This record gives sequence, structure tokens and C-alpha cells, in this order.
Amino acid sequence: MSKVMKAKDFNTSYKPSWCPGCGNFGMQIAMQNALVELGLKPENVLIFYGIGCSGNGVNFTKTYAWHSLHGRAVPSAVGAKLANKDLKIIIMAGDGDGYGEGMGHFIHALRGNADVTYVVHDNKLYSLTTGQAAPTSDKGTKTKSTPDGLIEVSVNPMALALSAGCSFVSRGFAGDANNLKEIFKAAIMHPGFSLVDVFQPCVTFNKINTFKYYFDRLYKLSDKPGYNKTDINMAFNEALTFGNKIPYGIFYQKVRDTYDSNLPQLKGQALAKRPMKVKDIKKFVQAFA
Repeated sequence: MSKVMKAKDFNTSYKPSWCPGCGNFGMQIAMQNALVELGLKPENVLIFYGIGCSGNGVNFTKTYAWHSLHGRAVPSAVGAKLANKDLKIIIMAGDGDGYGEGMGHFIHALRGNADVTYVVHDNKLYSLTTGQAAPTSDKGTKTKSTPDGLIEVSVNPMALALSAGCSFVSRGFAGDANNLKEIFKAAIMHPGFSLVDVFQPCVTFNKINTFKYYFDRLYKLSDKPGYNKTDINMAFNEALTFGNKIPYGIFYQKVRDTYDSNLPQLKGQALAKRPMKVKDIKKFVQAFA
């Protein structure tokens, strides 16, 4: 009989090294429970990690894993999905990693609707390098790298993703693990590019955007009367709402052709499982000679 998975089955022998109280703990709990409730096993899942505190998760969650270069987790993940479509591909990156160095990859992957789930740990700082300003830091934020206050306005991941054609746009909160778990489940099962931007308070370096800061401001889109996640105009309106009140949940979802579904050579058996003869490799190499 097949073993019934539990969240602890996704733990490795390494203990998380995140700061006590870090939002990453809530995210890890939510993700592990989501995988269990979806009936997935460690061998069914490949997680790509970016650089930063989020990237340390490569040591703590037992699935197939790849620790990428800074900002390069998305293209690595898209390549893996094309090679083995049978795997559920998840990306774990920070806001600096994903919206800074990796911004170009992010935009083009969601334009093509690659079938991957992109989870961004959004703490509004580069925290692993001790708290420099990140793309999501608010204008005026004072950090080690912006001692007189940040000049630029912050990136709006929700509006940006909607404008670029993302087929699943959502926001979660590390302080609400049960709700985040449900968002993760929906994102993983969505056929196409799924963005889950997660407010993940950094208890060490960010003394402004704390758990209390979000508890005082967040409201669930699922609780808003008449909200329709298939209506992109409603989604844009909520995406531009940020201040004393901040929405979270699934902003927008639309099923459309995925990147791999438009490639006839990927029909049938996954590429990684197809036999390859030596002469096929030689022919491939000669084509680039």
C-alpha cells in the first residue's frame, strides 16, 4: 500500500537556520501541508531556490532541489519543466532575487505561461546581506544602502504580473499559514505560470513591515462581496490598493495555453524519460559545430 504522507515527511535532517520568528517558518509549514493535501510525494516535486534567506530552504525541505544563481531560478525551472513535465515545479525566491536580478526572467516566463509555481518571499529587503533596500522597499525607506531614504517607488508585483499576462496572480501572508496553504494548492494545480507573492516579515532587519503591520491592514479578497477573480479589471483595482488596507488572496486566474502545450515535440512521454542513442547525441552536437 502507498504510504500516507505527513508534513514531517518533507523535513530533512537539517534544522532551519532562519532567525526565530522569521516568516519563512510559516511559509515552510504552509508549503509542506499543501504538498501533503495534494497527494504529492518528495519524488514528485522539484523546487528551485534563489539566493537569500529563502534559498536556505534547499537544506530543509525534502524534495528534489536545485540551488540556482542569483536571479536565475526561473529559467532553470522552466528548462526543467520542459525536460520532465511529470514533475511539479516550484520556485522559491526572495523579492530582491526575483524582482531585482531576476526581473527579466520573471516577465518573460509569465508571458509564455510556463507551467511553474513562483513563490516570492517578500520581506521588502535584502535580508541575508543584512538589510539593504530591495525592489519592493517603499519609497523613503532608510537602510544601509539608502541612509537618506530610498528614491525609487516600490515594485508592485501584482499589477506588474497582471499587465504582463500572468494567468495566476496571488498574494499570501506568512502569518496566515492556513490561508497560504490553500493559495499554494491552487497555484500548484493551476496549468500555467502561478505567482504567489508572500508578505514574509523579516523580524531582524525590517522593523516597519512587521507581523502586526500586516495583521492591522490585510483583508481577504475571498471575503469581499462580489469579487470575481476572473475579472482582470477588478484584479487591477485591488492590485493598486495598498496603504491602510491591503488585499491578499487570489487576485486573478485564467486558464490559457501553457508554454509547453504549444510545443508539439513535447507531446507524449516526458523528454527525460525517452531513450536516447549515442548517434542522436552526435547529431545534436554536430548541429552546433
